[in-house]
Amino acid sequence: MLLGIWLGAAIFFSAAVAPNVFAGLRGAGLADANAVAGSIISRLLAIVNHGGFEVSVFLLVMSYFTTFGQAKWVRISGMISLAIMAIMTAVGQWVILARMAALRASMQLPIDQIAAGDPRRIEFSSLHRYSVIFLALAMCSGLAAFIFTGMHPTRATTITSP
Repeated sequence: MLLGIWLGAAIFFSAAVAPNVFAGLRGAGLADANAVAGSIISRLLAIVNHGGFEVSVFLLVMSYFTTFGQAKWVRISGMISLAIMAIMTAVGQWVILARMAALRASMQLPIDQIAAGDPRRIEFSSLHRYSVIFLALAMCSGLAAFIFTGMHPTRATTITSP
């Protein structure tokens, strides 16, 4: 259930919240629409990343104790999927978003007012792409873990004579 809730939140954030915050603020004609939208999205993405990390680590630990009845490959695949999700959300939050925040602070102007050829803006755009990729990988890993977790344990069949 936790994994499903996180997946729903991550998909909703990616497909609805982020694009609509940018579109809404740009449509309002604000001078620094992208900077304001980026600030809002960064805060919301931090919630998604923290939640994904916490859920995946919790479920990884719990799966060690609760999946003994599953086929070995299912159990290991689920645990690997959760580990990948934890790594992707952690790197996305504490490496990529932290570096983006530092770049934003070093620019001292809204990102839209920084020249497109400025090395800081180029690096920021590159980090943004990595952030999207890492969240997408976390979501795919979370979906895989969701599927593996839902697989029924193998049951030993007993042959009875008539």
